[in-house]
This record gives sequence, structure tokens and C-alpha cells, in this order.
Amino acid sequence: MRSAAALIFAVSFSFLCAFGKSEAGDKPKAKMALIKEKTMNERWKKSDAEWKKILSPEQYKVLRDKGTERAFSGKWWDNHEKGIYVCGACRLELFSSETKFESGTGWPSFWAPIASSSVATEEDNSFFSKRTEVLCPRCGGHLGHVFNDGPKPTGLRYCMNSVSLDFEKK
Repeated sequence: MRSAAALIFAVSFSFLCAFGKSEAGDKPKAKMALIKEKTMNERWKKSDAEWKKILSPEQYKVLRDKGTERAFSGKWWDNHEKGIYVCGACRLELFSSETKFESGTGWPSFWAPIASSSVATEEDNSFFSKRTEVLCPRCGGHLGHVFNDGPKPTGLRYCMNSVSLDFEKK
């Protein structure tokens, strides 16, 4: 299966390089961006042992075992700098500081992700409640939960664990 995917990628790449030139005739800009986007969004599959080598114990507990950090203990809940919040495991861009707001919960909260494809969600019925879990679509890491009590314009509150995120200052 992987060899077939690699072959398709190689043939597509060759085709784009040969026929997808820009107006200047030197680079297939738009089509190369599409290839990069597809590659960046491919699902990461790693064993528990591999994740334990990459992540700190606290990151592993939250991102892989679906844990939760204590409120007001994470490094990003009170961050007011401009930039992009990325997945702490795979660096996928998730949220912009432009959508971050003070929720009073002690966790970094956002009213929207960078794009709808930047996060995945699934039903979470743990702890005798029904919630919506937020996951990284690339590595499957647990980021937090989304609730319907956020500010306008979306009315959503993406309540994330700081340890699941990293921040790239702009």
C-alpha cells in the first residue's frame, strides 16, 4: 500500500514538474503548494514507544492518553503575544492568537481554529458526560474539548491544554 502511494506521488510530482509550470515557466507554484499541503496533512502513525521518545511525560499523558492538565498551570493560558499555536506533537498549525480569548477557565481558549481542517472532533462520553473532543487531524493527539458557550462570531469555546500546544511568535 505504501509503495503504491509512493509511486502515485512520484508520478504526480513528475507530471506537475513537467506540465505544471508557472507563467514564468520555472516553477509549478500552485500545484507544489497543493503537494506540500497534502504531505503536511498526512496522518502520522507512530508506536507508543516512538511517541514516548518524542514527547515529555506530561505531553504524552495529555496528547496520547487523553489526560488534562490542571487549570491555570499551563504556559499558554495567559499568553497575549501575537502568533500561531501549533500541535505540541507534530507542529501542525491549529489556532491563531487572533481567535484567542479570556474564558476564565485557566486553559487557552479560542473561538475558532485556523481552518476547519486544522482540527478533528469526536464524541467523548468519558466522566459520565457528553462532550466533543478536539484532536489534531495529523497525529491524532488529544488537544482538549470544544463547547457551545464561546463568544461571537462562532459561539464556540475551543478549550485546549497548553501542554498539547506550542506557540510560534509572529
